[in-house]
Amino acid sequence: MAHEETVYDALDSAHGGEGQWAFGTGFDDPLAGVDTTVPDGVDPADLGAYCLMLGDDALVLAQRLTQWVTAAPELEEEVAVGNIALDLLGQARLLLARAGSAGVLGRSRERASATIPDEDALAYFRDADEFRSTGLVAAPNGDFARTLVRLLVAATVRLAVFARLRESRDPVLAAVAAKGVHELAYHRDHAARWVLRLGDGTPESHRRAQAGVDAVWPLLADVFSPTDVESRLAVAGVAVDPATVRDEVVGVLTQVLDRATLRVPGWPADAPPRGRAGAHGPELAELLGTLQGLARQHPAATW
Repeated sequence: MAHEETVYDALDSAHGGEGQWAFGTGFDDPLAGVDTTVPDGVDPADLGAYCLMLGDDALVLAQRLTQWVTAAPELEEEVAVGNIALDLLGQARLLLARAGSAGVLGRSRERASATIPDEDALAYFRDADEFRSTGLVAAPNGDFARTLVRLLVAATVRLAVFARLRESRDPVLAAVAAKGVHELAYHRDHAARWVLRLGDGTPESHRRAQAGVDAVWPLLADVFSPTDVESRLAVAGVAVDPATVRDEVVGVLTQVLDRATLRVPGWPADAPPRGRAGAHGPELAELLGTLQGLARQHPAATW
């Protein structure tokens, strides 16, 4: 009987018979052909840490959004939320790859197989205290209204940062930002349309939207507080000091909430950036358990 090639055989043959890692990307270098030289006068450790901040925010929020797959209120929205998550996952891959090229791997490489790409080692083999994501993206979804309010806030902040990062002295960050602004503009506008629809809809949808706003607003406490790394890189022309985007973000969010007939809560007092320092609540460890579980059980698996 003739051998029937399976899809796995075909994939393996496409790479010369060399097994590919089963759980991550494992196909090509996302930064192939890109100059990854660290700009003059910039500490590679700082650059890597900053890319972790941006990459972790994208990765964690993408994982939160995928929790709505099969649970969104309508099929079209399920596809939209899934596509937004994929956009963020693409940003995360590039940013974590950049962090790896700057030498930031640490314990993640010790836990992973040597054949696993840097971005996958960072995504799958770091513990919660090694993640540099904010509490804004790590918080549980809540109901659909709260999820869309959080997406509106997170996308508005990220879009303001990426718009400025297009002028970064680091060519990789500038390229990621130039592509990402188009994606993030869609994310922000999609979420804004839903917040308008819910806030100015039925009494119940209005109540839920306002409850979502009230729950998300305290999570902004440390979003605009720069870390030492961000401050140093901002002076070097590589990063964006989050404090500089605050007025823009406040203006956009206030405009959307006003049109949605929703009350704008008082802005929380600035707090130290706990998430950027690796201080997280148990919700992040729980989320990472789902994201990383299979890869950690079979760290050397190939197909």
